[in-house]
This record gives sequence, C-alpha cells and structure tokens, in this order.
Amino acid sequence: MTDKKEIEHLKAIAETGNITEAAAKLQEKLESLDDTPLDIAITGESGSGKSSFVNAILGLRDDDEGAAATGVTETTIEPKAYSHPTLPNVKIWDLPGIGTPDFQADNYLKQVNFNSYDFFIIIASQRFISHHASLAREIHKMGKKFYYVRSKVDNDLKAEERKRNFNKERTLYMIRENCKENLKALGEAPRWVFLISSWELADYDFQFLQETLENELDAQKRHVFILAMPNISAKIVEKKKAELQELIWEAALVSCVMGALPIPGLSLVCDVVILMSRMKHFCKYLGLDEESLSKLASQVDKPVEELKSVIQKSPLASTVTKDFVMTLLSRSTAGGLMAVELLLDFVPVLGSLAGGALSLGTTRYMLKSFLDDAAEDAKKVLTKFLELKAEKVAQQ
Repeated sequence: MTDKKEIEHLKAIAETGNITEAAAKLQEKLESLDDTPLDIAITGESGSGKSSFVNAILGLRDDDEGAAATGVTETTIEPKAYSHPTLPNVKIWDLPGIGTPDFQADNYLKQVNFNSYDFFIIIASQRFISHHASLAREIHKMGKKFYYVRSKVDNDLKAEERKRNFNKERTLYMIRENCKENLKALGEAPRWVFLISSWELADYDFQFLQETLENELDAQKRHVFILAMPNISAKIVEKKKAELQELIWEAALVSCVMGALPIPGLSLVCDVVILMSRMKHFCKYLGLDEESLSKLASQVDKPVEELKSVIQKSPLASTVTKDFVMTLLSRSTAGGLMAVELLLDFVPVLGSLAGGALSLGTTRYMLKSFLDDAAEDAKKVLTKFLELKAEKVAQQ
C-alpha cells in the first residue's frame, strides 16, 4: 500500500509542472546523503576507554585491523579520525587524553581543532574531575553540544556482584547519581550521565545516548548517524529500515522521469542502475555484506557461514548484479502494475507519462519488497550472533 506521506510528496511535485527538474534535485539529494559529513569527538582521561568506545561504535574489536589503538597508557597523542567502513564521511575522532597536570581546557580545544566536530562525548571510567568540567564549560562557551559518558560500568557491576545484597538496578542508579553529584560539585549540572560498556553496547544507556543524539542532530546528519550505528538491537535495524524507506519514493520518481523520456531502452537501463545502486546500499547499511558479516563472526570466533546460514531472502551486497536485478524485474510486473494503478488514482498527472508511471510503480514496489526482506534477514543475523556470543561467554 502506498503511504499517504509518499502520495502527498508526489502530488506536490506533480503540481509544480516540472517533474524532470524535481527528479534531478531528488537524485542530487540521494547522492548527497551518502556524502554528508558527521564528525564525532571522543575525549576523556587516559585509560578511560576512549579508544575502545571508538572501536565499539565502528563495530570493531580492539585488535582488529584499522581499530583505534588501546592500552593502559595514553596511546593517542594527537586527534586521529577513524572512518566508518560503510559511510566514509562519518568519522569518529579519538582525541588525546585530558588528564595531564598542565591541561588547560581552552588550549586543548585549540590544539584538537575544536570547530571540526559536530559534538563531543566526554568519557570517564571512574570519577568526573575538574578536567572534565572545565572542558565541558569551554565547549559550551563555544556553542557546541557535549555528552557525559561513564564507561566500564560492567567492571563496577562485577565487583559489586560479590556482595550478598547486590542489586543491579540500584548499583547503576548509585553510579549515575555519584557522577552527577561529582559534576555538580564542580559547577556542572548535567541533564544525564550515560552509563555504557564498550563490550556490551546493547546494555545500559548506549541506546538512550543514541536516541538523544538523534533528536539533537539536523535531519541529514541524523540520517547518516542512524545508518552508521552498529546493529546491536532489532530496534536499531528498524530505525535503519525507516531511514532507507524514506528514500524509496525519491528513487522511484527519478525512475519515473527516465521512463517518460522518448529514448528506446533508456528506461530499462536506468531502472537497473537505480535498483542495483539502492539495493547494494540497503545491504551494506543493514550489515548484509561480506565485510560486516566477517567482523561479526570474528567476534564470536565462528565461521562466517554460521551467520550466512540464517539469511533466507536477501542477497549479499556483492551479489546484487545486473543479472540479479533483471531477474527480479522479470518477476515484478504484477506488483509494479498494482502500484501504478494506485498511484494514478492519486496523482492523475502521471497518467500522461505512462512509461514513467510504470517505472515509478515497479521501482517503488521492488525496493520496498527488497528492503522488507533485507531488514528481516538483518534481524535474523543479529539474533544468531547474540546466540553465538552467549555460547562463547558460557564456555569461558
């Protein structure tokens, strides 16, 4: 069923009378989304877990190739960017530690090129001290956002588990309140202190941190931020699906205009290119590609085939070829025609673009079906990964 929001978009574009120009702008938008820069700065004291947090966001283990260097001593002496494997314009910056005796917040921000970052995450693994607070004040003074993160809470819980009256929720509450009290004593009044473990991102406050950042980024940066997040829960997979769903009607409209041009064979060529490009993107953003699956498999020390075995409906990104798309096109006529019939009821001007309307309906139908299947398989991969991870922990 065509979404009412999509229909309103199509009506508005049709009423402009210049669908070709509108489609060109939409194609430009589709391409620019992949190129939207997002720079996230991670800072804190030496040994607080900055580098491990960088790696966790990128879906890497600390000993993976390309991972941020970690260690018990300070391993970051200057700002270093780590690009997202799928979205290279999304960069996580590992900044030098702030705990040196001669640390000065204003000088530090100049040294790390303050204006380069969209927001800062300030990490502490124990107490927040004056260095954290003074840095936060300087960041605030310069008009940027920052977020307090208390890392390694899994270690605190393990230590408390030895007590007879241990209560997990109470312990987490006490850790958070203690952090807030420390900051308050230093002249800070944080809205929240996010408790995280870089080894267990799905636990504690990471997803709340993610949602907070989503709500405070503009639309384009929010889009790439969501797509850049690791698949640690079914909720994140659904969010990625929703972001990708928003792009389907735009790709379909580009296909519509190409289909309306009186050049024999052009419509089919363009449809194949558009479908192949979008489907590859869907697979990569949802983690259905060789590199992403191999990284997951290495985390649980299992062959990648164990994760691939649960993928039932979707191809991997590398197998989305021209022949694959042509095969899908040959099977999609009925669904495409149904979509066209519904669209023409709402946007009559497309009736004069018969070939374009068919391309629009078919492209939209195919991309929507493909995305539904890919998201379902991504959730199955996640479930299997979590099962294998639990088995590995039980054996240790």
